[in-house]
Amino acid sequence: MDFRTCYVAFETRAERPLTVAARMDVPAAADGAAPPRVPAVVICHGSDGVDARGRFHAQALQAAGFATLELDMWSARGTVRGAPGRPKTVPETLPDAFAALAFLTRQPEVDPARIAIMGFSWGGVVSVLSATRRYADAHAEPGTWFVAHAAFYPVLWSYNRAPGHELRDLTGAPVLIHAGGADAYDTPEVCEAFLAGLAPADRAHVELVVHPGATHAFDRDMPAKTIHDPYAHNGKGGAVRFEFDPDAARAARDRVVQVFGEAFASVGA
Repeated sequence: MDFRTCYVAFETRAERPLTVAARMDVPAAADGAAPPRVPAVVICHGSDGVDARGRFHAQALQAAGFATLELDMWSARGTVRGAPGRPKTVPETLPDAFAALAFLTRQPEVDPARIAIMGFSWGGVVSVLSATRRYADAHAEPGTWFVAHAAFYPVLWSYNRAPGHELRDLTGAPVLIHAGGADAYDTPEVCEAFLAGLAPADRAHVELVVHPGATHAFDRDMPAKTIHDPYAHNGKGGAVRFEFDPDAARAARDRVVQVFGEAFASVGA
């Protein structure tokens, strides 16, 4: 299937209304034919902004026949890349994700009943929190919903601890989380305790995969670097290493495609 790239923008109902830009890749229609309607995935970046991670995953998603919409949440806010310049809280950017969902439902190439969301770090938290009824009820347009969620290293210690990160009363859509065993945002015991801290009804919808030895941003195919973030080390702050792990990255990417494919196939089954 051939895809065409469009650069688009749409309004988001943030506290201060914004126009968010995005890259959309959708099937290209044959001459004189209507475009096929396919599933789609919203992709949300991390604190560093749009980088290699989005393309790394978008290529696999498109190869599976899914359209992609990669958001740029920072440009509309004049945000400087990195922890110091990002918004104060992740919930401030949740309207962007749900506005992207609404935008996709209006596209002739997209099946409005089969839209998923994924993200990295900050965007991973967006993906996780968008699976709660609290935020879905607050921000989703009537008749729109995400059928699956995938999150990469979404700061596991913060749930049910940081304000606005309450993780309870999930929508029932599957939530896939990939974490690094050497991620400096979370100590190892946090990963072990994360699922146990969820209510049984919510835990049934969550899958956590921990990749041994993988750092934060293990799927970022760029030169390694160290950043500093006040949310690191269980909220105590400090240095965080970003280092590409090709084996973990490919395994995680394949699992995302599989989980999304199963969720899309279940719609209307």
